[in-house]
Amino acid sequence: MTINGLPAMTVSYSLEVANARFGGFSKLLFRWRGSIYRLLYKEFLVFCALYAFVSVFYRYTLTSRQRDLFERIALYCDHFTNTNFIPVSFVLGFYVTLAFNRWWGQYTSFPLPDNLMMVVSGNVHGRDERGRLLRRTLMRYAHLSSVLILRSISTRVRKRFPSLEHIVDAGFMTAKDVEKLESLNSDFNKYWMPLTWFSNLAAEAREEGRVRNDVALKLLMEELNKYRAKCSLLFHYDWISIPLVYTQVVTVAVYSFFAFCLIGRQFLNPMKGYKDHKIDLYVPVFTLLQFFFYVGWLKVAELIINPFGEDDDDFETNQLIDRNFQVSMLAVDDMYQNLPPTVRDKHWAAAGSPAPYSQTAGPGARTPAFMGSTYDMRMSAEDLQVHQPQDSSSNIVMLQPRGSLGDGLEGVWEKGKGIIRGASLPSLLEGLTHPVEDDCVNGSGDEV
Repeated sequence: MTINGLPAMTVSYSLEVANARFGGFSKLLFRWRGSIYRLLYKEFLVFCALYAFVSVFYRYTLTSRQRDLFERIALYCDHFTNTNFIPVSFVLGFYVTLAFNRWWGQYTSFPLPDNLMMVVSGNVHGRDERGRLLRRTLMRYAHLSSVLILRSISTRVRKRFPSLEHIVDAGFMTAKDVEKLESLNSDFNKYWMPLTWFSNLAAEAREEGRVRNDVALKLLMEELNKYRAKCSLLFHYDWISIPLVYTQVVTVAVYSFFAFCLIGRQFLNPMKGYKDHKIDLYVPVFTLLQFFFYVGWLKVAELIINPFGEDDDDFETNQLIDRNFQVSMLAVDDMYQNLPPTVRDKHWAAAGSPAPYSQTAGPGARTPAFMGSTYDMRMSAEDLQVHQPQDSSSNIVMLQPRGSLGDGLEGVWEKGKGIIRGASLPSLLEGLTHPVEDDCVNGSGDEV
């Protein structure tokens, strides 16, 4: 999909909302690309045209008797659209939440080679041609797997690579790779095959001593499995969609609701004294706003339910492919043991010295470090005094619990305060209802 000859890209407005200010979100309402207006305007114009047609038909075409019948039908439809007989908000809200969680899950499942390329660069050694070939081939296999899976689920990538020959021309695989891929008889997607080549080549590098120990090989396999898991998850997201019946229920609920609104929200003759029809207007402002919100909500779900298409806010899969291939090859080839000189840093002699701020940051850029919410809590002089608790252990007599109900009770009978410890429940109740003159009693009433 192109816009003014340029490829469509994800709409970003993070800079515009970096600071909360007056009318911050209001400025976003005037954007067209990626906006709800662009997504909804066709349905909105169709609804307005249908509403105007019904209004003209009611006012100028029908006879007096037919108008009376139409008005009774309109009142009936209005009764159902103004109640919860059609739970549009509940059904639609839950569906959009489900679609958004699915959208975010697909975004977090995108296979990025960053961790894998760091492990390859640090554990597959050799500055000679063989070492360089091993590192580049390992990352090319990993990248090829992501290209194959994205080619299976993304329309943009499929248009870019309609056949394996196009992938060969792009340099992501060789003609020999194509022969190996096609020689394996399988009825299922073969995106996992390059990852199998990766694991076998890594084992070969271990035998050659390029991977120096089994710990490094294990780390390579762990990162490879994480990468493979994300490729597999993307494939299953594409395979298992939100149940079709739920999508149908939401769509029918929304469009049937506004189909009844075409009749029920008509302005009837105010001279006939119908309830809530005191004024005759031609434009149903609040009905149009309701259409904008509800159908717009549905269109948002339609937009994010599959982000691998060619909408304005769909994932930039082709750009991600280019980025991943470039940075992975730079990490394992150009940057392999290509380090800047190790020198003393600027703060070598003055450890803990603050880093400078630019003039643009302003004098208030440095704020005091957060030490905890109670760090600056004010306390009175009385609160700061230390109070030593009095030792009252000499006035407490410990008793063994007696009785099955007293096993879970812990009390103490403190002299002069009436606290029982270790007594059974019946004796506890008895002690609360009868004054005790002795120092302490046990559960049977005997003196202690």
